[in-house]
Amino acid sequence: MKLKVCGMKYIENIKSIADLSPDYLGFIFYEASKRNFTGILPKLPKYIKKTGVFVNEELAVVISLQKKHQLQAIQLHGDESLTYIIELKTHISNKIEIIKVVGIKDAVNYEELRPFVKEVDYFLFDTKGKNRGGNGTQFDWSVLNAYPFSKPFFLSGGIGPNDAQAVKEIKKNGLPIYAVDINSKFEDNIGLKNSTKVINFKNQL
Repeated sequence: MKLKVCGMKYIENIKSIADLSPDYLGFIFYEASKRNFTGILPKLPKYIKKTGVFVNEELAVVISLQKKHQLQAIQLHGDESLTYIIELKTHISNKIEIIKVVGIKDAVNYEELRPFVKEVDYFLFDTKGKNRGGNGTQFDWSVLNAYPFSKPFFLSGGIGPNDAQAVKEIKKNGLPIYAVDINSKFEDNIGLKNSTKVINFKNQL
């Protein structure tokens, strides 16, 4: 199972977490977020996929930032339409992964996701809250038992250092969980990740 550490903000902390060899590092390009990233990314190992997180951003901005930072994945965390995604794909390499976020409060309308299945590489299920991610709360994972697609997905939303075993139980149910996305529960301060907590979780996973 892959690990994504999201909401990276500080250069030295980015380097420290990169040394732990996560599969993805997430950088939020959304001014309303307390974890908004505005700097220049340090050089990272190629096996760590630099992921840009965007919320209802103009296509031109997404395309520009993808090129500037050589992002290997684009995470769409807003209400981006199918048309938006199809247009985005015409401007970027087909090697760049597209991750569509689905916010969950207490239920999921999977039929609404069906048109996206062939256009995205992964779904990411997160808790719907007052913020676009980073709310630090979990949704009821049992709603995923009705997931009807083979499309792999990321699990996100309030996952903490002690949740590795619970995540592995989901995998046992045969669901195509591809990766776990961690953020606020692994921080000492907003945007500042605790290396010990991350590596312990990674080892358990």
